[in-house]
Amino acid sequence: MRRVVVTGMGAVTPVGIGVSSFWESLKTGKSGVRRIESFDVTDYPTKIAASIPGFSPEDYIDRKEARRMDRFVQFAVAAAKMAMDQAGLVITEEVAPRVGVYIGSGIGGLATLEDQHRTLLERGPKRVSPFFIPMMIGDMASGQVSILFGAQGPNSAPVSACATGSNSIGDAYQMIARGAADAMICGGAEATITPLALAGFCSAKALSERNEEPERASRPYDRARDGFVMGEGAGILVIEEYAFAKARGAEILAEVVGYGMSGDAYHLVQPAPEGAGAARAMRAALTDARLNPEQIGYINAHGTSTQIGDVAESQAVESIFKEAAKHTPVSSTKSMTGHLLGAAGGIEAIAAVMALREGILPPTINLDEKDPECRLDYIPNVAREATVHYAMSNSFGFGGHNATLIFAKTNA
Repeated sequence: MRRVVVTGMGAVTPVGIGVSSFWESLKTGKSGVRRIESFDVTDYPTKIAASIPGFSPEDYIDRKEARRMDRFVQFAVAAAKMAMDQAGLVITEEVAPRVGVYIGSGIGGLATLEDQHRTLLERGPKRVSPFFIPMMIGDMASGQVSILFGAQGPNSAPVSACATGSNSIGDAYQMIARGAADAMICGGAEATITPLALAGFCSAKALSERNEEPERASRPYDRARDGFVMGEGAGILVIEEYAFAKARGAEILAEVVGYGMSGDAYHLVQPAPEGAGAARAMRAALTDARLNPEQIGYINAHGTSTQIGDVAESQAVESIFKEAAKHTPVSSTKSMTGHLLGAAGGIEAIAAVMALREGILPPTINLDEKDPECRLDYIPNVAREATVHYAMSNSFGFGGHNATLIFAKTNA
């Protein structure tokens, strides 16, 4: 199997646009949760989300083209441009068939769907946009990015709910490792802060209702947590085969060394008891990386701030890491960014890579009183300096999808 390295990263997040802004916010414990202003939330029990109010697609995309993209695609294109700029990868005619795109979305163009359904009801079928379908469908982030850069290699859009971003990166890693591509643009994008999505999650009683303290609403592992906070954005990586990257003089940011995935086969929205499915994904990633649990120096947890999920993941870590679980630092950056659903794995992979590079572990903020069933070291409230050689990132989704990535520090 061929070595796979990270050469570029791009982030559009509720706590910063661009990797440097995103990372600075994580280090300082900044929350991106705020009251929803994009539509009337008077009748909703949850009135907050981790939105990106300052995003301007015209900064990255021609205005005419941007109008033909759903917001999740705009996020993906912007983050992909950042990642490609950092990687310095120019896709020539010669290399184009060996460069692919795997960018997934858990839900896709829901805002476009809602808007065009309103048009249908109010103005009739002839007024529905001819761009409705290509704006809405979930594969269009991958499609638009491949068109933009001329990437003619493997192209797909994994959909595995909140595991989508990690699955996209992991699947892209495997494409390169087995020789089907030399470089991949990969990650996740999501834009679901919409009336329908908010109503659906509220009806499922999945969201925090701490409306008077938005910045304190996302509180993984805390005894007083009352649900997750929905977020939006994109996290995109450029990954390459090691020799391909070295030959063109690319800076290597980290190495992708492990990927594991599993299915709970248990319940639509609840994790398997004791996090059994999550544990299988972590074990598979460790096996792929040829590592022992005690070699992992940091875990960026799924940690959504739900009662059942936080406990299940913690139990899964304990079952795999055993004695090492007592001293392996774990944090949930969702305490700051909210839960970006299909994009979560993308931005959290970036956080894991930055932790390796800078020797700083981002905190879990709003952790005032730890749930006694959550027994790990969650790096409460303040970032921590630590030399880390291997970092793990977990993502788990509705439907029982589990994905784990492992990154290695490299000086190559």
